[in-house]
Amino acid sequence: MERIRFPRVRAFARPLLGVLLLGVVAIAQAQDKYPSRPINFIVPWGAGGGADQTARVAAQLLEPILGVSIPVVNVPGATGQSGMAKFMAAPPDGYTMQIMTGETVALLATRQPKFKFDDLIPLAVMIKTPSGFYVKEDSPWKTWQDVEKAAKEKTLKVAITGFGSPDDLIINFFKHRGLKLQAVPYKPSERYTAVIAGHTDLLYEQPGDVKSFLSNKQIRPVIFFYDKPFAPFENVPVSGQLGLNITLPQVRIVVVKKGTDPKQVKVLEDAIAKIAASQQYKDFLKTQYGDPDSYMPGNQAFKFLEGWLADARKVMKETGMKQAKD
Repeated sequence: MERIRFPRVRAFARPLLGVLLLGVVAIAQAQDKYPSRPINFIVPWGAGGGADQTARVAAQLLEPILGVSIPVVNVPGATGQSGMAKFMAAPPDGYTMQIMTGETVALLATRQPKFKFDDLIPLAVMIKTPSGFYVKEDSPWKTWQDVEKAAKEKTLKVAITGFGSPDDLIINFFKHRGLKLQAVPYKPSERYTAVIAGHTDLLYEQPGDVKSFLSNKQIRPVIFFYDKPFAPFENVPVSGQLGLNITLPQVRIVVVKKGTDPKQVKVLEDAIAKIAASQQYKDFLKTQYGDPDSYMPGNQAFKFLEGWLADARKVMKETGMKQAKD
């Protein structure tokens, strides 16, 4: 029997096969390129706060460098634990980052959260700034010494973020030294106004988050917890000057999940280093009263976090607070 040939089909198939092969190569190259799709940036706090502002500024500056969109996803609740749960549920594929703050870091020392220090890869410390105690502008207490004297005579209420937070640690530090301070947790917007309305006597906060209240002369700081003089408020004493061995500065750190490809980590670290060196980000630091030397790359950020946790646990041990188990 004569073999049937299909020359036209074969002639047609060759260019089609070439197109298909090019498509396969293009898909493979797209998969190899990182990033090739949006990167979610989780903020475990509500919109408008310091962590949210940091994430949005960083995302805006990172997008043209990385070539993808970086949507900010706010997941507030439980001192950052709600956002951390969403972060931990995401795969370690380089497409989920998170802003982690001092409040959430403190949970590793004060509670037993559903995450561990080793679950995280710090990409950078973006902001480091001192927190402090504030009073209402027309408060009769003009200095920290005035507050200390009053707190030895009667109980003063302090507006804080939540129990187990750095705020709580600082208050216990002073209670252990004989000051009568009572922590009262509030939501951010309510916390800022509680001291103005007279619902509390003091507010614990970092200056960037209450900048408008400072500018409008509604509140004023009486002490900052830092190891060196704080230039924007040079007349306000810092704990280091007063011989108080406690700082626990507020930090905002960008992290990814353990297991993320080291090549992806390097891409993100390099991009963050570029934005941290930009004038736009330096200007943002000023608006947040951030330390000009805030930025720390991955390895330094990891060591900083280790030291921060060690300081928190030292305070807890000294004051008799129950520590979370590792």
